[in-house]
Amino acid sequence: MPQDIGPAGRRAPGALENEVLAALWAVGAPASAATVRDGLTGDPAYTTVLTILSRLNDKGLVSRERAGRGYRYSPVHDEAGHVAAGMRALLEKGTDRAAVLARFVAELPSEDEQLLEQLLHEPLEG
Repeated sequence: MPQDIGPAGRRAPGALENEVLAALWAVGAPASAATVRDGLTGDPAYTTVLTILSRLNDKGLVSRERAGRGYRYSPVHDEAGHVAAGMRALLEKGTDRAAVLARFVAELPSEDEQLLEQLLHEPLEG
């Protein structure tokens, strides 16, 4: 059984939202709910996909534009931007930012620690 599927055959909370975002990133262009549904594992109901897209729109994670009687959806951020926003949100939950960052860096594999140091010393892209 996949890691994001529970014992009752249901996805873990947020797993379908993440899968919908991944499907949108894979398409690489504004996509209809039907196109998104085609990129998902299993066989979620079309109305379930519409509900997830609507929730993602309400959360500001996707935008939508009218296309005939329906909508075409686009992710607001690319995958790296989405993950970075989640990391920032988690960092802001801690009361001691320095301790959280220190623990995070201390637990990185050496390759990631070297990459982080390299990124900190390079000029940021605009």
